[in-house]
Amino acid sequence: MERLNLPTYSFNLKSEDERTLIFDVFRNRWVVLTPEEWVRQHIARYLSDDLGYPPSLILLEGSLRVNGMPRRYDLLVHDREGNPVMIGECKAPDVKITQKVFDQLARYNGVLGVGLLLITNGIDHYCVQSDPENEGYTFLPQIPSFDILSTHSSRRI
Repeated sequence: MERLNLPTYSFNLKSEDERTLIFDVFRNRWVVLTPEEWVRQHIARYLSDDLGYPPSLILLEGSLRVNGMPRRYDLLVHDREGNPVMIGECKAPDVKITQKVFDQLARYNGVLGVGLLLITNGIDHYCVQSDPENEGYTFLPQIPSFDILSTHSSRRI
């Protein structure tokens, strides 16, 4: 798999039926290793291993309904009280991060109403803070650590 603009982590991989699988410690199961999954696993490990997010508060690949249609988010982080505080969208490294990707995540956030949105293709990473009062977003210089997120409202970092 492609080298990403994230730290290198050790993953448990295996081959099965001519496919490569990766063990997802967040979902506690083997999943097919696609380029998007490679990014998802790396960003989840970065959040937990480097930024202090408790693994038990990170959910990968969940479902929600947007305008009555089923959709899937890539990553959802909760605070210690169980409230969702960050949603993430992961793309394969060769997928450009465009306005369309931001719009997709904004639609998901219209349902969830979280304070932080994270978009990454493993090479480029964007973390934006929702500003519902002004119906806008502010780009953050970096992804906040869990300690920072815990000590501030996710709406005002």
